[in-house]
Amino acid sequence: MTNDQEREENRIFEVLLEYLKETRGFDFTGYKRSTLKRRVTRRMQSHHIDNFGDYLEFLEVHPEEFESLFNTILINVTKFLRDADAWDYLHHQILPQLLQQKDKQEQIRVWSAACSSGEEAYSIAMILAEILGFETFHQRVKIYATDVDEEALEQARWARYQSKALENIPDEWRKRYFEQINNHYVVRADIRRVVIFGRNDLVQDAPISRLDLLICRNTLMYFNGETQKRILTRFNFALKNNGALFLGKAEMLLTNSNLFKPLNLQNRIFTKVPKLKLSDRLLISAQSGDEESSARLSERVRLREAAFNTLPIAQIIVDANGYLVLANMSARSMFDIKRKDLGKMFRDLKVSYRPLELRSIIDDVYRDRTSITINDVVQEQPDKTQYLDVQITPLHENGNDNQLLGVSISFQDVTRYNQLQIKYKASSQELETANEELQSSNEELETTNEELQSTNEELETTNEELQSTNEELETMNEELESTNEELRTMNDELRVRTDEVNEVNGFLASILESFQKGVIIVDRQFHIIRWNQESEQLWGVRSDEVKDKSLLSLDIGLPVEELREPIRKCFQNEENHQTITVEAINRRGQSIQCQVTIHGLKGIQVEESKGAIVLLKEVE
Repeated sequence: MTNDQEREENRIFEVLLEYLKETRGFDFTGYKRSTLKRRVTRRMQSHHIDNFGDYLEFLEVHPEEFESLFNTILINVTKFLRDADAWDYLHHQILPQLLQQKDKQEQIRVWSAACSSGEEAYSIAMILAEILGFETFHQRVKIYATDVDEEALEQARWARYQSKALENIPDEWRKRYFEQINNHYVVRADIRRVVIFGRNDLVQDAPISRLDLLICRNTLMYFNGETQKRILTRFNFALKNNGALFLGKAEMLLTNSNLFKPLNLQNRIFTKVPKLKLSDRLLISAQSGDEESSARLSERVRLREAAFNTLPIAQIIVDANGYLVLANMSARSMFDIKRKDLGKMFRDLKVSYRPLELRSIIDDVYRDRTSITINDVVQEQPDKTQYLDVQITPLHENGNDNQLLGVSISFQDVTRYNQLQIKYKASSQELETANEELQSSNEELETTNEELQSTNEELETTNEELQSTNEELETMNEELESTNEELRTMNDELRVRTDEVNEVNGFLASILESFQKGVIIVDRQFHIIRWNQESEQLWGVRSDEVKDKSLLSLDIGLPVEELREPIRKCFQNEENHQTITVEAINRRGQSIQCQVTIHGLKGIQVEESKGAIVLLKEVE
């Protein structure tokens, strides 16, 4: 293939990816091209198609091919406790440290991204149940498991696996967390209820937030570097400051050290670097809504940034961790702040101690929760002396004085004002007109300052309202998803259990009524469980009159005390089958010879006795 032919094939392949995005909503443009081409070519070969253009036409004519293509691209390869050493380190080292830092009543939130058929989501559920115990596990743990493959998600919700899939699971865990049905193993219902499955595209959809642990193993390697960066930015936003990111063996994050740092590189466990830029946070927020909402939010962000940059007063923002977050154009020009300085520690920059020592003043603002203003600070410039009024103002979250986000530092150039004052003092006695003009200029300057301050406060209020609304919407969405999953699971389980109980009861009733003998079934406390119609005819007592009563307490003409010891031996497995004949009086008051046969009632475990079956027959 020539270079021109290769370029044309690459162009048509990009057209194919855009077609998949527009018609089916699957955006594969962020995937590595070599991997994508290899998997698409595999589908083409199955239809004897030689080029991407012909395959695009084939998709347009045969829409049923989409499902096979997506299943080929979205390879679901996973298993329980894959890479056992890494899971063991997470179990015994990372999770105990995370839980120790949390309040005992605080919720534990986990996200298994790209969960495929659910094995890893159930793996972390079992580990947390082992650490916390069942009761605390159900009260505190929420596990969100997502994927783009609806077929894989449906399989995960059923939680039904073959025995080979459980080869890494210890035998005691298998007995504790699974129920065997024929040749398959099903995850117990009380574990399944904690795991919430849903569709999420890591490239397009908003992340789940406030996470303690995020599991995304051997998925990032399928994306190109730019898309990996975008996904990892979302992951950084989703995790709490002390949260952990658990990746696969093939994923290192060496090129994204500004977002994550390793807790244990060998087992690919990382924690976030808590200094995500404001623009990244707003980008994630915008991507959680529709296109119109995203456009409006993006427009407002640009408007706020433009307004902030064009303020005539130099202003910088330092967050609560001491990092320089924002600096408008005036501040960058005045103090020679470069864009690369954003995100650095403020104390390491020259502006933190020149033209005045700001570090100790910021500490005072944090301590007293009040603004501090320093007037007439001298700033020596190469060609002039500049006078500045410096105001350090604490920034609170949603009006909460106890929650400081950082400080705003504004530098108002009052050199002109000082110069006017000097001129005013020099010429006040000679020129009354000059005095009036100076006074007018002073009033205009104060008015402008008040208007700018008001504009800044309105912008901050708008930003806080947007953040609050976004958090409320995310919370409502998570609660609705959780409720729907739990209701669906409970309805399915109740339907299956009801059908099974009805079938078993009907089957048992038919068997008991087919006997030509009286049948009495008792439990290990001699309480009557079943009493068939033949027993009613023999002793004249209805089944509803004796159910749940002790057989030894009945006065029906049957010498029940003589049955105590034979029945007890059945309970103890000393004699599993006994036949005796006793003198009795039937319902007509006639003395009869009654043949009594006693069998042990076995449970699921053969060696375990659940009660006894007593057969009664009048001997002619």
